[in-house]
Amino acid sequence: MCRRAALLLAIVLLAARLDAQSFPTGTIVESVACAADGSQSYALYLPSAYSPGRPWSLLIAFHPGGRGRAMVEKYQAAAEQYGYIVAASNNSRNGPWAVSVAAVKAVTTDLAQRFAIDPKRVYTTGMSGGARVALQLALANDSIAGVIASSAGCPDSEPRAKVGFALFATAGTDDFNYVEMRLLDRKLKTPHRLVIFEGGHTLPPDAVALDAIEWMELQAMKTGRRGRDEALIDRLLAKRRAAIAALQTPVDTVHALEAAVSDFSGLRDVGAESARLQELSRESPVKDALSRERKSEDAEMQLLADIFALEGELGDPDRHGQAMLTLRDRLTRLSKKASAEIDSPERSQARRVLRAITAGASGRVQDREYLQLLNEFGIRGRG
Repeated sequence: MCRRAALLLAIVLLAARLDAQSFPTGTIVESVACAADGSQSYALYLPSAYSPGRPWSLLIAFHPGGRGRAMVEKYQAAAEQYGYIVAASNNSRNGPWAVSVAAVKAVTTDLAQRFAIDPKRVYTTGMSGGARVALQLALANDSIAGVIASSAGCPDSEPRAKVGFALFATAGTDDFNYVEMRLLDRKLKTPHRLVIFEGGHTLPPDAVALDAIEWMELQAMKTGRRGRDEALIDRLLAKRRAAIAALQTPVDTVHALEAAVSDFSGLRDVGAESARLQELSRESPVKDALSRERKSEDAEMQLLADIFALEGELGDPDRHGQAMLTLRDRLTRLSKKASAEIDSPERSQARRVLRAITAGASGRVQDREYLQLLNEFGIRGRG
């Protein structure tokens, strides 16, 4: 995305408001036409308590299909509880970056002119290609406090070791971008959290959307973007401890303890969680399970790389026949695993790989025989 368009946000948030129109609070407005460009619009939610007398947190959202209302609906309950304005572009969508650049410019300008926004509490979120828009905006602009990225990471799909904003990421167990989000979590060292839920390439469940906003509240208190709320900290820590206690496997517990220690350090004493984390991490069965998990993620990435390499050989007449045979064999084996009646990590992995291969295949490969083969192996699943 054009850096100039992204940096515009820092300027417009300081602009004087030109709020000549009132909007209902506590309900979703499906389409607000931008004053400066009537071809651009966004879905809007103002909390019931909204008034222009004080600045409010803002969540700007992007959907890969331009479905602004879907994004607003996902965060409506959390926004009402924690006092966020939510605005989601109806124009930004997968396709040329210029479309999303224009949407970012129009929506951010309009929001700054109409509403009382806290410039320290501006967040972005998106689903799939919309997540890449949300992250691109934050990467190019140091006024973004945090990003909620669902089912996709950075615009170039390359994880960073450090970013200048808090990042809450989500992915489904059958999501074809699952491994990308795992690798992002593995590499990123600045404040972040990854939540995996049962499902596919989709927005997170409402409970996870609420967790994301609550996590941003914790991060805001840690960085001084908002005042400390001791009762809220206690409630969120109790909620997290209850969730950890309900976990069934040591590996899930290790990941949850790591997140709790990171999230609440500096706000509360998490010595008990830290001690339990160290104890579990030293146990041989847990160490072995964590090692298998990492190896499985690496193997999934390698499998995808191998298949994409074979796709590249389809354009060579001398290699086409053998490449097709190998691809058919691998797709057949993946399809059998993906169609298993019993849920398992292997079934989820096979579904993710098949979806990753079929998604955007026509943009990678022009071989008609291969595209027909992919149609045979395309599967439908959760999300």
